[in-house]
Amino acid sequence: MHIFERERERERERERNMFGRALLILVAVIGCCISSSSAAVSGVALKTSTDFVKASCSRTTYPQLCYSSLVSHASAIQTSPKLLASTALSVALTKARSTSAVMVKLSKAQGLKPREVGAMKDCVEELGDAVYELRRSIAEMDAPLRSKTFELMISDVQTWVTAALTDETTCSDGFAGRMMNGKLKTIVRKHIKTVAHLTSNALALVNLYASLCV
Repeated sequence: MHIFERERERERERERNMFGRALLILVAVIGCCISSSSAAVSGVALKTSTDFVKASCSRTTYPQLCYSSLVSHASAIQTSPKLLASTALSVALTKARSTSAVMVKLSKAQGLKPREVGAMKDCVEELGDAVYELRRSIAEMDAPLRSKTFELMISDVQTWVTAALTDETTCSDGFAGRMMNGKLKTIVRKHIKTVAHLTSNALALVNLYASLCV
């Protein structure tokens, strides 16, 4: 008799576990369709949203940077994949703008070598393009779906973010080779590395959002 009771208890436990997993999946799927989210109102809610950010960031190439750049927005993101992707894009845009301003300032420095002048000119242009492309990606993400399908919207967002990442990487590549070694190269690549990694993470989270909702 006790054996049967233990079997029934194990069966109930399996059902509870299956229900828990199904509920987590349901929350994530519902989050895809939520365009806005209220701020967390309790410590429990904050923990849930923080865990969501951390788990999602583990799917990116640079998870530690992802988490540190987004955890302060966790209460607004809650458990919405769309808000997470949108916030990551906004963080990348903010960094791209500040990096672009740094590139403009560096390009006007005195004593640059001819090769450095050319590389900085290209870099300023490429960072300006990256800022524009990230702005477009955010506009696409936030625009209401009318004539576009979800799949087409996501495709456009992915295209803009990929273009921004390419421009950022191209700026860094302009300083390749021993002839470009020096302080300027070190400064430029340090700034570009951060914004490129943030953009890469944003693209990964857009892809994650798409995979959950397509």
